[in-house]
Amino acid sequence: MTADRRNRWRERTTPARQDSPLPGYFPAAHAEPTTARARRRRIVTATGIGGAGLLGISLSTKAGSSQFYLLTMGLAGTWAAGALSSGPFPLGTAQGPEGAHRSLVVMPVLTGAGAFGLFYGAARVARHVPPLNRAIGSVLHYADDGSTPLVLLIAGANAVAEELFFRGALWSLAQESHPLVTTTLAYAATTAATRNPALVLAGTATSVLFGLQRRTSGGILAPALTHLTWSLLMLRYLPPLFQTPRPAEIARD
Repeated sequence: MTADRRNRWRERTTPARQDSPLPGYFPAAHAEPTTARARRRRIVTATGIGGAGLLGISLSTKAGSSQFYLLTMGLAGTWAAGALSSGPFPLGTAQGPEGAHRSLVVMPVLTGAGAFGLFYGAARVARHVPPLNRAIGSVLHYADDGSTPLVLLIAGANAVAEELFFRGALWSLAQESHPLVTTTLAYAATTAATRNPALVLAGTATSVLFGLQRRTSGGILAPALTHLTWSLLMLRYLPPLFQTPRPAEIARD
């Protein structure tokens, strides 16, 4: 076999090199142009400040009021718009048994349900701690006093939008310097704007969980699905634990 024929045989039998990036691949933050990174930082900072302010204001309005619905819908829009305009971030994929990439769906949903189970158990204990009982009840009454389908819709939109921002835009910005710590502290600071200790504790704990999912899956799909599942289950099943008698019921009794 001549040298020329041997070379042609190698070309036919050797797998083609994959020089192009895999679908869903995004360059590291340090590979971004300086101007693009500075723009991302400005947008993320402005969105974080604006979102924290809207969250604090929305939970100080009357439950079931049009102002509450407008502010919370505006909050979801702020998180999502800020995240999407800051730059690209990965959706997240997992390596299948045959090397094919597939999106994660089932495990994040099960993780969200499991997290709800832990929080439900903790909530039953918190009912007997007056400060926590008042703090949790003051948030859950928004689900009781308003339109339940609308509250669930807005909560779901905010869950996904928050993940777009915190585990998407902010994580991408901080990925070279402890993104899990950065996003957890930022989320805790955001919930602190509500001045509700229960929300701060829950936000800090779930932010660690969502951050670990972001790091493991490589994208925002897993934390978004977990956050969505957890939020909807919390609003659906937790309010009955913290219901307080209404004035009419007290007078009747």
